[in-house]
Amino acid sequence: MLLVKTVIRPSKIEGIGLFADQFIPKGTEIWRFEPGFDLKISAGEFKKLPSIAQKYILRHGFHNPKTNNYILGSDNDRFFNHSEVPNVIEVDSESEENTDIAARDIQKGEELTCDYRTFDADFNYKMLH
Repeated sequence: MLLVKTVIRPSKIEGIGLFADQFIPKGTEIWRFEPGFDLKISAGEFKKLPSIAQKYILRHGFHNPKTNNYILGSDNDRFFNHSEVPNVIEVDSESEENTDIAARDIQKGEELTCDYRTFDADFNYKMLH
């Protein structure tokens, strides 16, 4: 669940991107898994889904290598684009699923990016599709 104000619009990185709609100070919590709002799908449940649903989850969600769960957000978090120098990073949290915070101050209008390699076991799938 996104915890800051954002908008989606065309991205220079890839198709559509997620952009800050407010100034976000370094260390601000940007995203966290919210039970009842976001979906957590076990590897076993994922394998039972129709192929088209699996492809959607692989493209718009992520496969947590620590828990082996597939996570699908219920808001515009699916529009985070990849960067090897992201402004949003994953940190450990009390939750089973980690939390994302601002790696540095982020200006209003700046695209929010994350490094898929740090949290998505299916990173290569995203980069090819």
